[in-house]
Amino acid sequence: MNSWVNGTFTVTCDPARMDRAVIAEFLASSYWAKGIPPTTVEKSLAHSLCFALLDGHRQVGFARVISDYATIAFLNDVFVLAEYRGRGLSKWLMECITSHPELQGLRRWMLATRDAHRLYEKFGFTPLKKPEVFMERHNPGVYDAGA
Repeated sequence: MNSWVNGTFTVTCDPARMDRAVIAEFLASSYWAKGIPPTTVEKSLAHSLCFALLDGHRQVGFARVISDYATIAFLNDVFVLAEYRGRGLSKWLMECITSHPELQGLRRWMLATRDAHRLYEKFGFTPLKKPEVFMERHNPGVYDAGA
């Protein structure tokens, strides 16, 4: 498993070290995945390259990448718990993600963000050069279906 250490903090891709309850709780309250069921979170983790940011054994951040490991990667669900923000941890987490050996040489990385453009710009992300060629199929109420 890939791991990076910075003082008391660790970033790891080891699924056994992911605190699924912390991840599911954060995502369910986030603006981008509000109301996501824990079973859906679990399925998304199983089919992604996940990165846990740990303070000792406590999970304090997370990100996941959906990729074919050859041409494209979609960065998703990036977070650092509020009490750990302002310490450079999101930048370090991004450094770990973008240096992962399986994610080198990709033609395109994508992500969506409402408020973290400045962070991602530091890693080469820009607005879409040709937004007219990109499309989406979006179902914003999908997590409300079971309610």
